[in-house]
Amino acid sequence: MIKVKVGLRPIVKNINLPTVLKTTILPGDSVERLFIATQVGEIFYIGNGVIRTFLDIRPRILKLGTSGGGYDERGLLGLAFHPEFYYNGLFYLHYSVAGTQGPGALPESFNPDPCNPKTLNLRWINRETQYDHIDTIEEWILQSNGQPQKRRTLLNLRRPFSNHNGVNSLNFSPETGKLVLTTGDGGSGYDPFNLSQDNLEIAGKIIEIDVDKNISFNNPPIVTRFNELPTTIQETLMVMAKGVRNIPGISFQRFYNQYIKYAGNVGQNLVESIFSFVHYKPIPVTELVQASFMNSEADKEGFINFGWRGWEGSFPTSIIRGCTENQTLDEKTIAYYNEAIKLSASRLQPLTSYFHKDTRPDKFGGTALTGVQAYMGNTIPGLTGSVVFTDLARKESQPQVRGALAYTTVRPNGEQNDFSVIQTDYDFGSQSAYYVSLGTNLNQTSLYLAVYGSMKVTDFNQGTVFEIVP
Repeated sequence: MIKVKVGLRPIVKNINLPTVLKTTILPGDSVERLFIATQVGEIFYIGNGVIRTFLDIRPRILKLGTSGGGYDERGLLGLAFHPEFYYNGLFYLHYSVAGTQGPGALPESFNPDPCNPKTLNLRWINRETQYDHIDTIEEWILQSNGQPQKRRTLLNLRRPFSNHNGVNSLNFSPETGKLVLTTGDGGSGYDPFNLSQDNLEIAGKIIEIDVDKNISFNNPPIVTRFNELPTTIQETLMVMAKGVRNIPGISFQRFYNQYIKYAGNVGQNLVESIFSFVHYKPIPVTELVQASFMNSEADKEGFINFGWRGWEGSFPTSIIRGCTENQTLDEKTIAYYNEAIKLSASRLQPLTSYFHKDTRPDKFGGTALTGVQAYMGNTIPGLTGSVVFTDLARKESQPQVRGALAYTTVRPNGEQNDFSVIQTDYDFGSQSAYYVSLGTNLNQTSLYLAVYGSMKVTDFNQGTVFEIVP
């Protein structure tokens, strides 16, 4: 693959941790503007070179960084504008709700032990009390007076752990016109309850929501499973994919008269994976619930399965331990051998993968995938038609942390592809530079990168948003 070098042009500096970067045209406006959502609950937009506040929901957001030394994966995680936003003013939010903190689903950290079957078959019990927090997905409207107001709640989700809630988790499909919600597996590590493979669990799925269906429920129940939802809400939902660990959104790339869908799966210990697919057959949630009730199997033809927790990308999920006699080597043990076999033929193969350890020239050791976006512009010709992705932090970039930017392309024969690192010329100085999110404009001809100076959401105002330029 050709080597590509880009520049980074700062647009906004000194903001809180940016989780979503998107553009839209405000009602009555004529210019596409960049919107920036921060994890703590602010939404800004750039107007005439000035940063303006669109909405501030910080009081609605759960108090972040209270445990884990300031690191947190909750907060404002999703923002999407309705395809007809210019005319109807509708937009959608996904965030962790203030005052909903619980004790968590397990009293201690989880590690599967293939020699102890009990650890491989845990169940999430006492869900109404043993949970970490509640996430909500809401519909808002920009009123004619320019003030946003909440209209209704679409879903209230009880989450078992604090992490793996998704990020950039709301995107509209240009193919179906539906809102696509990407949910992580619920958190901890290794998906302790195997929620991602359970058809009735909301966790670990890619879900289409028909927001144009009028739902009478003003405040839906707080749930973890599809069969806990009222039928009228079930009827608005379809499941595109399962087997998701954690996912930084979904990107749609027009290819003649169809769309390539890109989605990344954040890895456990070994590998980060970017998946692509064109054809899929979503399953209505009502069918999944009915099949479970009848103790039968729903029609899964065309149903996408990313393979987690049995598979981490192209590899059986492994437990990695240091070798006591040789510190330079690792011992790798398959964590879920039976699950890996069961899913070996039905899972989707990744388009490309990159590793947490990689000594090859022109590669890097990654930490966590943070963004996946198609690029259809011509100003950076080496990237035209490709999918660009970001990693939080290169393993080899200590003491000054640097994130990674890379790209790959879909092969005509559908086979897996390699990736190439994108070189950047920006000097961050002595400041750490975690690459926390990636965004694009409406026609995917511009790319935006969000960089943060810390891993802690409690370290405020250390964010910079760049445009990626030739």
